[in-house]
Amino acid sequence: MEWFVLVNPNAGKRKGEKDWLEISAKITASGIKFEHVFTEHRGHAVILTRKCIENGYRNIIVVGGDGTLNEVVNGIFLQKEIPTNEITLAMIPVGTGNDWCRMFNIPGDYKQAINLIKKRKVFVQDTGTIKYISSEGGEKTRYFINMAGMGFDAMVAQKTNKQKDLGKSNPMSYVINIFSSLFSYSSTKVTILLDGEKIMSDIFSMSVGICQYNGGGMKQAPTALPDDGLFDLTLIKPIGKFKIIRNIIKLFDGSFTRMPEVSTYRSSKIIIHSEPKMYLEADGESLGHTPFVFNIIPQSLNVVSGLLK
Repeated sequence: MEWFVLVNPNAGKRKGEKDWLEISAKITASGIKFEHVFTEHRGHAVILTRKCIENGYRNIIVVGGDGTLNEVVNGIFLQKEIPTNEITLAMIPVGTGNDWCRMFNIPGDYKQAINLIKKRKVFVQDTGTIKYISSEGGEKTRYFINMAGMGFDAMVAQKTNKQKDLGKSNPMSYVINIFSSLFSYSSTKVTILLDGEKIMSDIFSMSVGICQYNGGGMKQAPTALPDDGLFDLTLIKPIGKFKIIRNIIKLFDGSFTRMPEVSTYRSSKIIIHSEPKMYLEADGESLGHTPFVFNIIPQSLNVVSGLLK
């Protein structure tokens, strides 16, 4: 029952490093047995996760943000030692967005988050895979457990990630970058294949959700259920720039989906082609470009959860 703790010292503007002594003391005080390691570079958590599973660990705690969590998920699914549903994943959030934690009511208070881990209330959630074209030109596959964004959403995420890398981001960075990117982005012509349906349209932005939140609390897939075996697809067709500004608040309660430019769908598989290229982010991590193929792996990951929203 010992836990392996992966700590991203850079998460939350180095909050992972600054608060680790406090967090580790609280884990110890709770009676949870653990070993820990710090990540050293982007992608390191994938390697460390695979190694810890090879060494016999079956319980993993992430001390970081959504990006660190995504790397650990990829490590879990890339290893071939054991089935993924024999691993339990928990989170102590120190990132700036923490959107996956919002879905599962995992508190930002360290002691409360650790108490959840001790109670070990497990939810079995779906996992998504995305095939895409990398910047180097080859096809790659990425696993994700929260949300993927394309088009305008991917542009905003890319700007926000660059600011994170420079240590200049804050919880409002995503919203600020929406405004700063509005007048430089053009819509893209896409063809989308769903379960038994084909959509051809100009698209401003779209998201594929397993859970409901991204961008630091924006409810872009307001009806998504993380264990229903389906993606929730939200499409935003071309829309006036000032109309977006006037309705930005509706992104935070999901009511923007009632606007005439927005459509929602559910599907277990999604194939997307575009002209010109459309770019992608998944769980906040900037990836590559079209074509995309999304597939769902139903109820494939055990996560420690609070009360599901």
